[in-house]
Amino acid sequence: MGIGTSTLGAQKSFSDDVLKIEVAGPDQQHLSVVDVPGIFRKVTEGVTTSMDITNVRNMVNGYMANERSVILAVIPANVDIATQEILDMAHVHDPKGQRTLGVLTKPDLVDKGAEGNVLDLMRGITHKLNLGWSMVKNPGQKDLQLGDSFDRHAMEATFFKYEAPWSALESDRVGVDSLRLRLVELLTEIVRREFNNVKHDVGQQLQKCQKSLTAMGASRETQAQQHRYLLDLATRFQHITAKASDAHYEDFDATDSQTSLRLATAVVHRNEDFNNDLWRFGHTMAFKDLAIPDDDKSDSDAASQESYDAGDMVDTRRYPSTCSELDEIVSNEQVPKVSDADIMAWLEKVYRKARGFEMGTFHSHLMPYMWKQQSSKWEQLALGYTSDIVSITHDYICDLLGEICGDDRVRTGLLSVLMEQLTDRYKRAIKQTEFIFKVECTPLTNNHYFADNLEKCNRQRAKALIEDHAFETEEHGQVVRISDLDHTFSMSNVANNVQRLHDILKSYYKVAYKRFADNVCMQAADFHLVRGPDTAVKVFSPAFVSDLTAKQLERIAGEDVVTKRKRADLIRQQENLKKAKNLLVAV
Repeated sequence: MGIGTSTLGAQKSFSDDVLKIEVAGPDQQHLSVVDVPGIFRKVTEGVTTSMDITNVRNMVNGYMANERSVILAVIPANVDIATQEILDMAHVHDPKGQRTLGVLTKPDLVDKGAEGNVLDLMRGITHKLNLGWSMVKNPGQKDLQLGDSFDRHAMEATFFKYEAPWSALESDRVGVDSLRLRLVELLTEIVRREFNNVKHDVGQQLQKCQKSLTAMGASRETQAQQHRYLLDLATRFQHITAKASDAHYEDFDATDSQTSLRLATAVVHRNEDFNNDLWRFGHTMAFKDLAIPDDDKSDSDAASQESYDAGDMVDTRRYPSTCSELDEIVSNEQVPKVSDADIMAWLEKVYRKARGFEMGTFHSHLMPYMWKQQSSKWEQLALGYTSDIVSITHDYICDLLGEICGDDRVRTGLLSVLMEQLTDRYKRAIKQTEFIFKVECTPLTNNHYFADNLEKCNRQRAKALIEDHAFETEEHGQVVRISDLDHTFSMSNVANNVQRLHDILKSYYKVAYKRFADNVCMQAADFHLVRGPDTAVKVFSPAFVSDLTAKQLERIAGEDVVTKRKRADLIRQQENLKKAKNLLVAV
């Protein structure tokens, strides 16, 4: 208990530890007596400290606060009762006085002439307690030296029978035997009063105990038990993941508070953001009259745009990594916003530097070069997106393990073994993203929407030019003179080729960015991380557990000494509570 020793110099006289002495036998009462130290206010140098004063007071208050206990206020009869703080403390915890019983000791030491005050106290004239006062006469040092020949009960009975004025007190108020009977009666009354509450509390404690055991899982001492334990965890993990991948969260309450467990929802939101980012920030310079189509806007588009208004750079990440082990895998780059430079001037500059002897057209190498320049930010935007899906996936795995596995040691061991295979899937997703971008660097499409978009650009440009020369007539409304058409379509070879380059680049961008976004979302994220046959969320599976060696099983699922002791304590507590519950039901 550390009594009498201290690293600070002063001796430690009191401890919070409990020294328990159990007396068992067929004639013994069902009674527990807790002997707490007396309250004191002054420090005795070399014996007690100020910390002892606080510890004793906290200890006494702690026991008094138990509403199913009897407060025995033991006070020497030869002291002034008004100075005894214990009575005030008892009143705080038992204001109705239903469980406070006063006990006076050392009646033989009461000064001559002061006996009347003590008798008034015993008879309830002064300092009345609802349960009254009892008096006992304990052996002195001389009595104890007599050894086995001394009968303390006989000594006490003789004292209260013949020693005046104590012999005038009622027999049921004096002596240890009468005090024992009064305590049994009082405890019986408390038990009767608290019986229903006791049954409820025992039931609550039993449920809590069983819940703790359930959270610990089955015993894991043998290899078979360890294998079965991890197999159950993996099966439950995959069951929940299958539901989460299809956005079925209704069977798993933890998704209400842990948004990271809503896997499909988080991925879908990030897919929309990625698609919008490509359209809004993917091109180096703004196309003429390029606006976000209504169909391409997400619900969070306004909020997202607001967050990008400040500064010249755009973060490619939306979900920063919480695991330092992912830092070497994921990307954390920024890309510049779309330049407000004149794209037509840039196209003309490039065209003039590369023009040859082509007649009415431009060299085929111009389009790949311009496309590479205009889509140069796609790679970082895509890597930022895939990195976010990696973070979403990893957070999901860690948080789900935290929900279904209450043992920190098992969870840490599992992640340690899983991490190699998880990082392999994460790297595959990143490499697939890089591969898709590399493929997109060469412009190519068979999508008829490219031709549709190009034709639409031509019509819009022709319409805009014609409208400048249109005028209203009463008979035909808005018309244009045929003679004005020659003037309208008048354009130099350079301007015509530059305009065509712009329209082709713009039309192809509309087709290519959707294809690129779909390919990255489907191949890099969905296939490698979320719903493919060998994704990161499918690593922890029954097959994974079956491949673990005996050494790995022990390192991951084996119970340490603390866990074994905790499990044994819970099992013992559960058995005792079951016995108590059965006993209470039978009463």
